[in-house]
Amino acid sequence: MKKTTPLHPLGKRVLITGINGFVGSHLAEACAARGWRVFGTVRSFRSSLANLPEKHDYTLLPCDLLDHSAASAAVKAANPDYVFHLAAQSFVPASWSSPRATLDANVVGTLHVLEAVRAEAPDAVVQVAGSSEEYGRVEADECPIRVTQPLRPLSPYGVSKVAADMLARQYAASYGMRVIVTRAFNHSGPRRGAAFAESQWARAIALIETGRKKTPLQHGNLDAIRDYTDARDTVVGYIQAVERGRAGAVYNLGWGAIQSPSMSNVLTKLVSFAECNIPLELSTNFMRPSDVPRLICDPSLAESEIGWAPKISLHEMLFDLLNYWRAQVAKEKEIAA
Repeated sequence: MKKTTPLHPLGKRVLITGINGFVGSHLAEACAARGWRVFGTVRSFRSSLANLPEKHDYTLLPCDLLDHSAASAAVKAANPDYVFHLAAQSFVPASWSSPRATLDANVVGTLHVLEAVRAEAPDAVVQVAGSSEEYGRVEADECPIRVTQPLRPLSPYGVSKVAADMLARQYAASYGMRVIVTRAFNHSGPRRGAAFAESQWARAIALIETGRKKTPLQHGNLDAIRDYTDARDTVVGYIQAVERGRAGAVYNLGWGAIQSPSMSNVLTKLVSFAECNIPLELSTNFMRPSDVPRLICDPSLAESEIGWAPKISLHEMLFDLLNYWRAQVAKEKEIAA
């Protein structure tokens, strides 16, 4: 367990569920940079901490959020001013093969966090991380997507996030808790897990560049349109939501029409950064039973109420992602040598 450095008495105490995940690690870094005392849940002492920057200190709390008593103990130990609930099964394709596990993690886990806060830290502000996948089937004339858009999820993951979203707002309405929902649209950048499309592509490019991968870079549907934001911008939105947001409110976080490329454009841009020729191949292994055709954010409520707007361009985000995987592939090669 990492030691916690004493902070200024005015520094906030924050609890981040899933602190060692992709987004959790960026959020932990941003909170620590503000001089806040950061607590975070991990599933066990054996959980990987590779994403967490070493330059900051965090108090880690082993906690399976499916265990109500463990969730309560974690909230009690942190005694937080702010709770950022990020822990989830977040890989959409996995929700097709493991729908029950996805619903348990994302719905029951959220319920246990809300109940724990209600009992142990009722004055805390809670941010529940929703998803643009909640919107699901969106017609062309319904873009950009407002927070009032009907929710028509097209995957078990999307359904699970709708349920967690509804729970969050129900607790705000029923118990007067200061709970806020953020629906982040696609976000990526350094530390993004290799299972996700753009990160998988970046890793493949890094392997092809070093000669360790001889087969083509495989991909699935490239027609889908996604609103991409850098996770380093997204976590600022989470922070501003707990600092400035209304209890029970929902905020979309994304670029909007300014930066909503097709997946074909995302792949093309990544390939343009490559230092060698990158052969491509369509594979049915990466096709889903159903796919959301377009997700373009209307972030106007977040802009007007919490003062949030993204800054990092798609170009910078993808370039940093590729360089992250170049560094990871180099480390793998050193270990194997």
